[in-house]
Amino acid sequence: MEEPFFYHALHIDTLRCIGCSHCMRSCVTEAIRISNGKAKLYPNRCIDCGHCYIVCPMTAIDVAQDDFNTIFQYDYRVVLLPAVFMAQFSDQLKRDISPSEIRESLMSLGFTHVFEIEQVVDLLAEEQIAYVKEHADIKPLISTFCPAVVRLIQVKFPALTGNMMLLKQPSEVAAMYYKQKLLREGAAENEIGLFYVTPCAAKIAAIKTPVGEEKSEIQGVINMDFLFNRILKDIKNRKGKLPTEENRADPRDYISPKGLLWSLPEGESRYAVGRSLSIDGIEHISDYLEKLEDIEDSNVDFLELKGCAKGCSGGVLVRGLRFLIAEEMRNRAFLSASMQAQNTHPGLDKEIWESIKNRLTTNKVLPRSMMKLDKDLQVAMQKMEHIRETLRLLPQKDCGVCGAPSCLAFAEDIANDRAELKNCVFLQTYLEEKGNMQAEERVDIFKTIWGEDIFKNEKDFSIKKNKH
Repeated sequence: MEEPFFYHALHIDTLRCIGCSHCMRSCVTEAIRISNGKAKLYPNRCIDCGHCYIVCPMTAIDVAQDDFNTIFQYDYRVVLLPAVFMAQFSDQLKRDISPSEIRESLMSLGFTHVFEIEQVVDLLAEEQIAYVKEHADIKPLISTFCPAVVRLIQVKFPALTGNMMLLKQPSEVAAMYYKQKLLREGAAENEIGLFYVTPCAAKIAAIKTPVGEEKSEIQGVINMDFLFNRILKDIKNRKGKLPTEENRADPRDYISPKGLLWSLPEGESRYAVGRSLSIDGIEHISDYLEKLEDIEDSNVDFLELKGCAKGCSGGVLVRGLRFLIAEEMRNRAFLSASMQAQNTHPGLDKEIWESIKNRLTTNKVLPRSMMKLDKDLQVAMQKMEHIRETLRLLPQKDCGVCGAPSCLAFAEDIANDRAELKNCVFLQTYLEEKGNMQAEERVDIFKTIWGEDIFKNEKDFSIKKNKH
């Protein structure tokens, strides 16, 4: 078994999996195979984008999270919220639910501090603009906002790792800021627990095994769907105990329009220097990067790539329609614009920001190519030749009956001793026609790939055949 490069938040429940292959066919890095009637993950190809989670009809793919009770190990229990969390509640109780109500509910669950991470975006955006200007010789510079995209580039487009912006994600910057704030107020470092509420699996993986950093500033991760249900239940149980108008106008609710829209498509690119593109959806991103790798001189200065459709509003752990959630975020941005004009918000502590400003960059993003066939170059070259020879024998139909998503992936599996050539249904037919394979052997091969129950209705087949 290969040693995984990354922590993975996505796990396949083999008891619920029926080997339908929906996940295998949808994976942009071809990280999934079907074996013994179950989906099987190749960890060094998986980027935790969560697309398999979305398409699975049996809910056989789970997203890990930390035990919620871990928060009580700390005296200062800080929940770091993406703005998309607040936007989910707008259509749930047939009335507006204010950020102040949600904050009050979070405190009742045990948190001592609530901080929306987009509050750091305005200052972080200034650093991003300066970074783009400083690295104008690199085109295009690619945002590292989305960890699924970072890992996609590492494993599938390793030649582009040098184009990645080496700036921390807003969640990490927010954690740094709030930790420093509490330290200045007298808290001890071991008393502070920072917990991020994640809209997707990729951000969990990014916190557990950060790219370009040794360790995350965040102590724990809470799945957004879990916390959303807890808060919704709590607010329903309050039975009309609405906040006062004064509480509804809590200045702590303020996030700039730029911050509120940062996690949506064009949230970053509209403020970029030079020509910029915004692409959302992991399949569209993969298609574009395929073309970009072949272009020697790109005329795009900045690429904003968000793995989920509609950005973070389409995260796999977000509850509700992404279009309505994005609309609610835009509505809140409109209201915050008037608050900004009146200058009624407190803003960030500039002194604290200056103290962390020099720690916003990360180390280089290293390639983790899924095409690396062996550590030994000579062996790798031999395997490459084996793949080429195998591909000449395959029909190039990408039918998936062999348990691999494409003929190329199947050829790679053969070169790595993970599959046999006779698993190809087209070659089986040819061998049977030539008298070199019996029907019984074909049945055994299908059972090895698709499980013992693949022909459980074979008696029904014979009955129907006799009737005709």
